[in-house]
Amino acid sequence: MLLVSRCLPLLLIPAVLAAGDAPDTDWSEYLGDAGRTHYSLLTQIDRSNVGKLQLAWEFQTGDVGEMQCNPLIIGGTLYGVTAAGDIFALDAASGKPRWRWREGASSQPDGRRRSYRILRGVSYWESGDDRRLLFTAAGWLYCVDAGTGRPAAGFGQDGRVSLKAGLGPTATEKYVISTTPGAVFEDLIIMPLRLSESADAAAGYLQAFNVRTGVLTWVFRTIPPPGEFGHDTWSAESHRNHDVGGANSWAGMAVDRTRGILFAPTGSAAPDFWGGARKGSNLFANSLLALDARTGRRRWHFQFVHHDLWDRDLPSPPVLTTVRRGGRSIDAVAQTTKTGHVFVFHRETGEPLFPIEERPVPKSDLPGEVSWPTQPFPVQPKPFSRQTLSEADINPYAENRDALLARFRGARHGAFEPFGLHDTVLFPGFDGGAEWGGAAVDPQGVLYVNANEMAWIARLRETPKADELAHLSPGQRTYATVCAACHGIERQGNPAANLPPLTDVGARKSREEIAQLIVTGKGMMPGFPALPASDREAVLDFLLGVEKTETPPAAPIAGAPASRASIAVAQSPYRLNGYQRFIDSRGYPAISPPWGTLTAIDLSTGEQRWQVVLGEYPELTAEGIPPTGTENYGGPIVTAGGLVFIAATKDAKLRAFDRDTGRVLWEAELPAPGFATPSTYAVGGKQYIVVAAGGTKLGTGKSDRYVAFALP
Repeated sequence: MLLVSRCLPLLLIPAVLAAGDAPDTDWSEYLGDAGRTHYSLLTQIDRSNVGKLQLAWEFQTGDVGEMQCNPLIIGGTLYGVTAAGDIFALDAASGKPRWRWREGASSQPDGRRRSYRILRGVSYWESGDDRRLLFTAAGWLYCVDAGTGRPAAGFGQDGRVSLKAGLGPTATEKYVISTTPGAVFEDLIIMPLRLSESADAAAGYLQAFNVRTGVLTWVFRTIPPPGEFGHDTWSAESHRNHDVGGANSWAGMAVDRTRGILFAPTGSAAPDFWGGARKGSNLFANSLLALDARTGRRRWHFQFVHHDLWDRDLPSPPVLTTVRRGGRSIDAVAQTTKTGHVFVFHRETGEPLFPIEERPVPKSDLPGEVSWPTQPFPVQPKPFSRQTLSEADINPYAENRDALLARFRGARHGAFEPFGLHDTVLFPGFDGGAEWGGAAVDPQGVLYVNANEMAWIARLRETPKADELAHLSPGQRTYATVCAACHGIERQGNPAANLPPLTDVGARKSREEIAQLIVTGKGMMPGFPALPASDREAVLDFLLGVEKTETPPAAPIAGAPASRASIAVAQSPYRLNGYQRFIDSRGYPAISPPWGTLTAIDLSTGEQRWQVVLGEYPELTAEGIPPTGTENYGGPIVTAGGLVFIAATKDAKLRAFDRDTGRVLWEAELPAPGFATPSTYAVGGKQYIVVAAGGTKLGTGKSDRYVAFALP
């Protein structure tokens, strides 16, 4: 017998089926639908039988490494992405391959092992018999036939168009890619962008391309030029210098197709941590933009962080939902944040549905920096992550607790404490609170969001001046300027932040491979295409231990401009002195558990329904410590069967929670952690749950598998 959640509206209940059957149901868009609700009407798998789930099929992609893909399932075909960025189609009932697309190659795999790059999925569009997939590789938007994987007729040149098409001439030689699938509206696809976060960043304008032709249809300038609304929120030097960029919508967007409204969350302006060259509140960075989806015209906006100095990007697409207020239904849009807050707005007007207060925050003490005096805080819902830390919050299980206390006492901490030339504890940390996996929401307006509870240590350092670097070799100078902030002055890397050492990079990669990575980036590492060829060759010599007095001529690099001799990498006077998690001597978070949570929030009342620990360290549990939760990446999905499914955790498990109580009803071991959002669908009367399990983040094991579960 099929069970349906008690509160599910009757209009959403599928037609009566034969016992045990599930209607063929697609997961046809990124995160489930255009509203990014992560919600499915399927009820075959429910609270009463979820404990019987078993492995249905596995697909090995051949590309081992992290996968963040939320696969689409349309008409019995699953569309996914490998760790190296290949697009593939499978039979969704068996996991058997149908076709594969590889950049610069035919649709057939060749078995070569390549460096990974992060893609969170693909976009789908159809009109009659014309069925297309759209996705990105390097700086290009590609369009292929969904049935064959071959370039779609009439789209751009050879099935691709440049993601820099509407960014202006200053973006020509800058790093521009896209990680998240675009939002489809009618015959348009609006593209997210990922950029450098340093002073050499391109401007993160929103661009709409025609799905049939690839023609650029409209552009919304998130850094407004003279004459446009918001221009006066940037200082004059911001526009004179042409080196302020960012304000890009990297996390993805939602669309209200009935009203024709696009909801686009944006990230910080660049450079991330120094705003002296971009004084002002910096619209439309760190904002939720409501745009006319057909024209790109602004309808309303809300800015969550004024003059961001903390990399407090909006980390995920908003979700569209309906809430109850005063006996009536209100169509709303909800946005989660890295700070662990949920902001809820009237979808048409942008009116906050709960009060938001502008509260005073600390002032920066860096010369030349003018931090914003207040920041917005929602009164409700209450935060789903802790907001403050005290000495009592230092990890009671840490073997070096006294040392952690001493470091905490010597650092600044608190909400929106500007970074300086001293330690600052950032909490919630750089990765949230909420992260890119996003939140799920059910038809009753209950939001389900996972969160990290990890503190980070931040400190700025002065960018070395030319005379201070004069004694260094050319390669050392370039390394100190461009690479050291992440990989360390001594090239030692930072395992806690997933930043590899470069002391032995020559044993792992060829000169040509390293050169390509410098230009194009890899995974979450940005590329540096604007780095002059001579500097690139010099730093290669330095990294490989073959530095000479004269630098050899630059070899041509795919994705790099033909001539860049006059270009210099933009600098700011202060830079982050590396990304450092606040951890104990054993590598666990320096603060007390929980270290990862899953929370259910009623968006009609603003009240939390439940909050539970998400994930565990088995070795700590074996020591008698209650489950602590772990850092987690990827989001949940929620079903009409009364379940919340989520992988995301470091302990490599897929779990099912009762959506009413938060109780774990089922869990299964994955071949590696699934740092991705699952999908659910039904084919041939059977409901499946599928997740990409590639691992590697947080120092975990690796895999190349998509894993699907179903009832026997």
